[in-house]
Amino acid sequence: MSVRDLLRRGPDREEIRAALRGKVIAITGGARGIGFETATQLFDAGAVVALGDIDDDAVGKAAADLGVEGFTVDVTDRASFADFLDAVETAVGPIDVLINNAGIMPVGDFLSYDDALIRRTYDIDVIGVITGTQLAARRMVARGQGQVVNIASVAGRLPTPGLTIYNGAKAAVIEFSEALDAELENTGVRISTVLPTFTRTGLISGLNTNSMVRAIEPEEVAAQVLSIIARPRVRLTAPRSMAWTHANPMIPQRMKRASRRMTKLDTMFLDFDHGRRAEYSRRIGAE
Repeated sequence: MSVRDLLRRGPDREEIRAALRGKVIAITGGARGIGFETATQLFDAGAVVALGDIDDDAVGKAAADLGVEGFTVDVTDRASFADFLDAVETAVGPIDVLINNAGIMPVGDFLSYDDALIRRTYDIDVIGVITGTQLAARRMVARGQGQVVNIASVAGRLPTPGLTIYNGAKAAVIEFSEALDAELENTGVRISTVLPTFTRTGLISGLNTNSMVRAIEPEEVAAQVLSIIARPRVRLTAPRSMAWTHANPMIPQRMKRASRRMTKLDTMFLDFDHGRRAEYSRRIGAE
């Protein structure tokens, strides 16, 4: 095995289990999708997991199904987020890792976006992440250890028609997280980001993905979350093969336009099935 291979290789299954065993890990948006799958894999690896979600019924059922603690949390409300962290620490002990997973993804023509939806997206996807990170990191710095994992998206690296609001929100999370990780370098606390590609959850319902824009399963994203906890670093894409997106800002605009046309990304988030997306749209307040 070459030196390059050694440096690139991720922790294996047993290394991950050993690194996660007994860690107290809280997850927002944990009632479904990537959040619930991540919780499941963490629980199976021996971590002590607590779920948080704004949907009281859903988080109660998810927590009961998994056999872990579950709490209601509104990540846009600072007091609610603080109460969530307090409740987790009262129930299972000091939080070693907070996973800021809660998020929404509106799609469509920017000129038609409702102001309330724009603000809601940034309140959840950006301000909620910043709030949770600050509240958790303060506790962690005081103890000299801990990690916050913020779930962003490759969309934060790939500006795409019809995805403008989400592009901006996830780009903010990526840069915020890297800056704070550098700021906290000598505290024992890490701030990491996982950037999934399009994942088969409610977020992509009604979208017409294709063979050139492959959607992955939540299990693949969750595996990368576990990996970045086991071996903390600044960021990781899911799948790892999408790491090329970090170089996207350097690609000439003409090449980007040609790539969008070839992959249908130029229309994918503008021309979608409103009927199949209706349930998700109602849930995030887009309709």
